[in-house]
Amino acid sequence: MTIVPSSIGGTAGPEETAGQTEKQSGKTRRSDVLSTKESVSDRKSDLNLRPKTLDEYIGQSRIRSMLEMSIAAASTRKDALDHILFYGPPGLGKTSLAYLIAKEMNAKIHLASGPSLERPRDIIGLLHQLEAGDVLFIDEIHRLSRIAEELLYPAMEDYVIDLTAGKGQATRTMRLPLPRFTLIGATTKVSMLSNALRDRFGFICRLEFYTPEELGKIVRRTAGILAVNMNDQAIAAIAGRARGTPRIVNRLVRLVRDYAQFKGHSLVDEQTAHAALEMYQVDIHGLDPTDRRLLTVLVDTYGGGPVGLETLAATLGEDSETIEDVYEPFLIQCGFIQRTPRGRVATAGAYAHLGRTAPSAQLSLNLNSGTEA
Repeated sequence: MTIVPSSIGGTAGPEETAGQTEKQSGKTRRSDVLSTKESVSDRKSDLNLRPKTLDEYIGQSRIRSMLEMSIAAASTRKDALDHILFYGPPGLGKTSLAYLIAKEMNAKIHLASGPSLERPRDIIGLLHQLEAGDVLFIDEIHRLSRIAEELLYPAMEDYVIDLTAGKGQATRTMRLPLPRFTLIGATTKVSMLSNALRDRFGFICRLEFYTPEELGKIVRRTAGILAVNMNDQAIAAIAGRARGTPRIVNRLVRLVRDYAQFKGHSLVDEQTAHAALEMYQVDIHGLDPTDRRLLTVLVDTYGGGPVGLETLAATLGEDSETIEDVYEPFLIQCGFIQRTPRGRVATAGAYAHLGRTAPSAQLSLNLNSGTEA
């Protein structure tokens, strides 16, 4: 596999994270430890930690089985793989799968990101770099400009580019052929893709959060690569706080390793792992200080709710979009918050996590509030 960064967009990848809850563009960002965005240190470690084959890839078993079958069939036909769209929360392995597909197909992979492909010449130049069988990976594909997206339609469907030259009555249309290639798109917001673009992908695959067992396998593999001596209890402790995300679990392994080396521990046991994670303010459920503050405000200031999103955002000093897109999803997944037609409600689990006793009226409200449409 050969990696070819786009000369237009550079290598695809999410923005680097800022410091602890640093404010940027008026928005508070989650602490680096539990951020799902790729940091500089993540990118460097990925060079060693990325799986080298599909067999080494842990988790997403249904998608992996489908890819193995399709790759084998395409290789037998000596044809390019059909276009693939990966979607789901950040940090679950969309980019790693794109690399593995290119390697299994023995193909070059060209990397780009949606925001970088603004002008027609950007997408045309990128498509003209492709050779037969190449893989074109576009991260954040939902952020493609309308012009770039329309140029992709015939490229994906008929393997041609439609160009226009001249002006007015002298306008001519040219159709340039392209080699058969595979476009792999990655997005965290599949609903922002147009139907026309989404329908041109042969495979649309949703990546799911990882189970603690799958994360434990990743911890064990990462610890082996980093030469960290870690027992089963420590592995379980780290996996349980990683929020179902491989990117976070690999980051936690590196932080625990650094803590153990600083303390002079040759073996990372459960006590060492817990002490390291507590020092980095990652609690037993994988919540950070901002998560706990949100729950505390909901429980103590508003009596467990219901409370409207805008009111909650004003109290926390956050914008409502950040709360809804960054903080709430995991708290809902953990069962600490419910969205109801009347607003956000803290569950009995949130009270227990904060060491509070849930009032009987709150328990009744949790049972009868229903879910938000």
